[in-house]
Amino acid sequence: MAPTKPVQRKPTKSRIRKISDWLHLWLGIASGLVVFHLGITGCIFAFQKEITEWIHRKEIFVDVPANRQTVPLSVLKQTAEKALGSNKQISFISTYQEADRAWEFGTFKAGDPKAFWYFDSIDYYDLVLINPYTGKVTMVADHKYEFFAIVKMLHWSFLINHPIGQQIIGWATIIFVFLLISGIVMWWPKNLKKSNFDKSFKIKWRAKFKRVNYDLHNVLGFYVMIICLALALTGMVWAFKWFQTTVYVVASRSITPPVQADVKSDSTKKIKANPFDIAFKKAKQTFKDFDRIGMSPAGGGTATIYATGYHGSETYWNFDVLQFDQYTGKLLHRKKQSDKNAGEALIGMNYDIHVGAILGLPGKTLAFFASLIAASLPITGFIIWWGKKKKKKNPAVADS
Repeated sequence: MAPTKPVQRKPTKSRIRKISDWLHLWLGIASGLVVFHLGITGCIFAFQKEITEWIHRKEIFVDVPANRQTVPLSVLKQTAEKALGSNKQISFISTYQEADRAWEFGTFKAGDPKAFWYFDSIDYYDLVLINPYTGKVTMVADHKYEFFAIVKMLHWSFLINHPIGQQIIGWATIIFVFLLISGIVMWWPKNLKKSNFDKSFKIKWRAKFKRVNYDLHNVLGFYVMIICLALALTGMVWAFKWFQTTVYVVASRSITPPVQADVKSDSTKKIKANPFDIAFKKAKQTFKDFDRIGMSPAGGGTATIYATGYHGSETYWNFDVLQFDQYTGKLLHRKKQSDKNAGEALIGMNYDIHVGAILGLPGKTLAFFASLIAASLPITGFIIWWGKKKKKKNPAVADS
């Protein structure tokens, strides 16, 4: 009689590993819908700039005259306010170094601060695009109901204005961070034999659905783990004040908040020329090498005119800020990017890291695919769990 082949038993998992696996399963099921929602809305928002510029190409891009002479900014501001009507005041302006771009003039007014829904928390949020050379309005848009603005707020808080919206997003994100880490523990190959290497790093496309689904969950999850972790941690900076404070303290190695300059306009000094145009002219001279300049008119009293110079056509982290006297246009203060401590700089990068824009188009492409895969993980994970559940009910059924 031939010797009986010894039965190979699976190695027993440690108690910690069993607890980690159990938490990975049930926390994944509990947070799956929120993670799916965040992944899908993140995908949609990733290329919002490119899509918007393609759809509204005629309104966003203008013909450039030979002399490149622009209409005074104060006149363009008045034109925008006239186009808006209803006594709406322009509160922020974006001008571009790119000669063929229309300039943006925006106005915003908050609604009911206690409103539960996003739409009720905003009275109006309008945007006017103007050809800076001719002064012609190319578009007036209700940004409150703009598609990508709604997608952004869905991603931010389910369109909920109450803190509970961001808390749901935030805690689901914390769970997602745990799932990423515990998933890597479960994925980690026991050794680097070729068979284990292939199982961990390659998708077996020719296998049956059950195996392909398993690989889609584990292999793709591994490849986007670092990117998803970055997206999750930057999301937590907005969701939790304590986490933002922690990031600032760790990066700056200080518990002292950054000092804000107390700069005021002098209402006793006035000039005949338009101070807003003077301030913008000085800002253009100062920000010659910057990609765009944001201007914020003063609100009266001792408030100042703000001019923000941004490096990058769509990023927000690398910027300098100028403050001007609203009555004379005199430069009162400048804060450079280099003046910021490491905590301020890192918090300032948070948005651009989160959307991938900090690395340009390649970064947004990575964020898109990472978000898409993140959205798929709850689905593939649920299918894995459901298959195991059915197998336990029917132990006689062989593995596929």
